[in-house]
Order: sequence, then structure tokens, then C-alpha cells
Amino acid sequence: MKALLRTQALDGFYGDFQALFGVDFAVAAGETVALIGANGAGKSTLLRAIVGLNASRPDAVLLDDEPIGGLPAEAIVARGVALVPEGRRIFRSLTVEEHIALGAWTRPRERRAAVERGFALFPALAASRRRSGAELSGGQQQMLAIARALASSPRLLLCDEISLGLAPAIIDQVYLALAALRGDGRAIVIVEQDVGRALGFAERAYCLREGRVTLHGRAGDLTPAAIHDAYFGT
Repeated sequence: MKALLRTQALDGFYGDFQALFGVDFAVAAGETVALIGANGAGKSTLLRAIVGLNASRPDAVLLDDEPIGGLPAEAIVARGVALVPEGRRIFRSLTVEEHIALGAWTRPRERRAAVERGFALFPALAASRRRSGAELSGGQQQMLAIARALASSPRLLLCDEISLGLAPAIIDQVYLALAALRGDGRAIVIVEQDVGRALGFAERAYCLREGRVTLHGRAGDLTPAAIHDAYFGT
């Protein structure tokens, strides 16, 4: 299967601290991949490197076999990769509608259509379109963060801890929306602490421990014993 995006021997740093060590990772067009591992394993760092928020060598991140490592984040968004960040990153000064429109800044002619697509995917947002995003519930803020990322019409959507702190019923709604996006042929990477949900949703999975890949394969083939060893070592 040809990779839409792949990393090769990717190292990641925060100043002098090395957080990733030679990570090889890939996702194909239309594929859903889960990224699991304990807190501090390097999952968010990997996503940040992919979208240009953390520096990397040009050839360490490839999109359509073209090097994009080290490009500015806005250039990577324009090429079709978008991030739903951990913590949602909602701005108090922007309305719900303005948040979604902001996500379409690389496609200014499509802003109105992007906003309406976001409301169609998450009808609960439409009723609050004029409210500040900071006034929404946690679940609605997560929906807004996803709608904002989708406004750039990405081919690859990276979702970092999208169920964190949400009620089970809201998590179900979010994953139903992601399933609809997957049906449109979009590739999705999900970082998720709920291993069972992640493996049930994804086709393939990678596990990180201390910045290194310790397990990868088809999600349905990974045994509890293998996952335990990948998290904690043998």
C-alpha cells in the first residue's frame, strides 16, 4: 500500500531534550491509523513534527514522497495535512463561526462552504454559531476543533487526544463523525488513551514508548500481551 505520508528515521527535540528516536511511521490514503502509548511516549511530538510545529530534517517527513520536514506549518496545511490539537485550543475572542472560517484561511473562497460543512457534520454547533467558542461545553469545543481543522479540506487529519475529558456519550458522537469522514476517503491518525476504542476504530496501529516505535501492525492482530509489552517492556 502506497503511503500518503511517512516518516523515516524521524528524531524530535525540545531544545536539548530528545523526544523521538528514529521513528518510522506511515499512513496510506483513506486509511485510519491509531497511535497509542503511555503519557510522555512521544505521540504528540510525532504529530507536531508532521505538521511543522517541531523542527525535523526535510527528508524525515514525506507527503506523496515529497519531503516536507521543516516546512512552515502553514505550508503543510496548504498541502492537505491538518491537526486537531490536544486541548482543543479554542479562542475566547472568536465566535463558533469565526473559528471554522479561520480553519479555511488557506482556501479563502471556500470559507462559507467550509462553515456550512462543519455545521452539517456537527449540528449542535449551528445553534451556537454566534457565541464565543469559549462558552461551549467541552464536547462542543472538541467538535469545533475538528470542524476548524476540516475547514482546510485536508487529505490527512491528525487527531490528538480527541476523547480526553469527554463524557462517553459525547465521545460516541465524535467517533461517529470521524467514521463519516473516513467514509469520504480521508486518512485519519488518532492519538488515543482508550486503547480498546482506538484499536476498534483503526485499521493499523503503532505504539510508542520513550520516543521509539515498540509495536506496529494491523489493529485487530495486536494481542493484549503484545500491547502490554510494547507499553511497559518485557
